[in-house]
Amino acid sequence: MAEPENSSLPSVSVVIPTHNEAGTIAEIVRQALAHTPSIREVLIIDDGSSDGTADVAREAGARVVRLDVNRGKGEAMRIGIVEARGELIAFLDGDGQDDPSEIPLLLDALTPGVDMVIGSRFLGRFEDGSITRLNHFGTRMLRATLNSLYRASVSDPIAGFRVLRKKALDGCRLNAKRYDIEVDILCALLESGCRVVEIPVNRYPRTYGNTDLASFRDGSRIFWRIVSRRAGLA
Repeated sequence: MAEPENSSLPSVSVVIPTHNEAGTIAEIVRQALAHTPSIREVLIIDDGSSDGTADVAREAGARVVRLDVNRGKGEAMRIGIVEARGELIAFLDGDGQDDPSEIPLLLDALTPGVDMVIGSRFLGRFEDGSITRLNHFGTRMLRATLNSLYRASVSDPIAGFRVLRKKALDGCRLNAKRYDIEVDILCALLESGCRVVEIPVNRYPRTYGNTDLASFRDGSRIFWRIVSRRAGLA
């Protein structure tokens, strides 16, 4: 994988929220360390795992912040934003569905004037088994809602694979506790006049454990986060 052309790239924290990902996290940490230019750290926010995720990640070379109880992806990512030591933050999931070797592609797209790059699965490719039909349909509906309310053109607003400038979040109000965190961040940046771009990435099926995502409950939560932020209620 080619390195980004910008040799003066700011320092990067790769932040990975995890919950019971002991079977995949070591390889993800190693791949992130190997492929991320200007890497300062791989930061694992272990969200109350009971399977030894924190120990496995630490042994693979990550810095770990361990939460004693499961608080939800949103809280884990918000803690990660505060804890991150790099000037840039690369977020990806800890379940092996994102490819750390694609991190340089996102960093390369973070050109001057761009505040966040989203790795879009809808511009790229869903491998077989990487998303259910229900979640695929639900994401399209959420996308339509966000783009209509914000007059935006985002293909994958809930993608967890993204790179942003940490300073772009200064003063942004983030309250999401669960899987609405991605749209919470996106809406906050759009409201601040920040520029968001997308590039295509691949999405792979989960090979270990089970997702905590509840399609109807979390889909409704994401929808409400978009609408309530736009209405000034959240």
